[in-house]
Amino acid sequence: MFFHALNIDSSSRKALQHVAKSTGIPVARLKAIDAHGFEPTAAEIERLAAFLGLTEIAFRLRTGFLSRPLRKLLAASADEIDKLLGAKLGNVASFNQTPSKTVAPSFSTDFGVLYQGDCVEIMRSLPDQCCDLIFADPPFNLDKLYPSEMDDDLRQDHYLEWCEGWLDQCARLLRDGGSLFVYNLPKWNTFLSAYLNKHLTFRHWIAVDIKFSLPISGRLYPSHYSLLYYTKGGRPANFQPDRMPMEICPSCLVDLKDYGGYKDKMNPLGVNLTDVWYDIPPVRHAKYKKRKSANELSIKLLDRVIELASKEGETILDPFGGSGTTYAVAEMKKRKWIGMEIGPVEDIISRMKDLKDENQYLERIRDGYNKLFLPEHAAARKARGLWTASSFNNRSPENLEEKQQLLLGPY
Repeated sequence: MFFHALNIDSSSRKALQHVAKSTGIPVARLKAIDAHGFEPTAAEIERLAAFLGLTEIAFRLRTGFLSRPLRKLLAASADEIDKLLGAKLGNVASFNQTPSKTVAPSFSTDFGVLYQGDCVEIMRSLPDQCCDLIFADPPFNLDKLYPSEMDDDLRQDHYLEWCEGWLDQCARLLRDGGSLFVYNLPKWNTFLSAYLNKHLTFRHWIAVDIKFSLPISGRLYPSHYSLLYYTKGGRPANFQPDRMPMEICPSCLVDLKDYGGYKDKMNPLGVNLTDVWYDIPPVRHAKYKKRKSANELSIKLLDRVIELASKEGETILDPFGGSGTTYAVAEMKKRKWIGMEIGPVEDIISRMKDLKDENQYLERIRDGYNKLFLPEHAAARKARGLWTASSFNNRSPENLEEKQQLLLGPY
């Protein structure tokens, strides 16, 4: 993008060496600016602009490296710019809001509808503010082969431009107070977060622990996916996260944390959910996978997101259907849903027609939330003389010595 904007032939080694020699900027640095979107330093901009016969402003406008002072200057000159460029721009400025033709659904249930096709085109056909929750798990641009045969190895600037296109639609489709979750690699979500900050309100960067990942040479061990959480407007219309059981030793059942010595004040419904999720299992076993050729999301992850940010009867949209996990969980939890998948949809349809086993699995997941201890652990702890929520509730507050002994327990 950088070379193209400056009419530099990036395929010509001779041309790149000429630019490098003339500006004193190494070829490797020039390639990094082009490939990764790194902004040149002030000195590099001065040298490049002089080499190309441009002013600094012209250079920045051509390449898109707009400094904060330049953005302020453009805003202050909006009327003049509009007169100069208005006729040339036409409808380009509103391109992302242009409605698309209505697409016929491939499948529907009492709660949802599934479309096959490009997500941006389908989202353009939907009315403004029609969704309460959007969950997006886009391709990670890792050069994987998808059934749709889409290009999963785009240049960085092309991938980010594509992401910004569907994120624009997500922001448009969200109701005031609605929530957006974007699941991606931290590398990409750093860029997407910066873009979303211009449109929505940041809530959390959630780290979802990766189980059984293989290390990559030359880097820190990659051990989490990033889940961005944004809302439209200042406050979310729905925010009711599940509470989690206390962390205890699986064999001896003693506490693994002291919670600041305030166990007597622990909420009997459990511990507050944090922004680091260690308990989301990968779906790798062939017996449970609904999409054999690629990874798929855990029911546990979608259950947590949907419970946190929506209520029964509200509308959930997922622009990247994949194996259909979002739609399956939404269906089981009596949420309306809008789905779309650019590739084959037969596996999603087959899955949606028989959710009995997955509903039983979801019920087992739900049994583990909103209690300080699982029932079997509470009974075993009581038998071993360890404190439980009920043991505090049944004691007199004046009996401090006995309560302190319960807090310590037979560790």
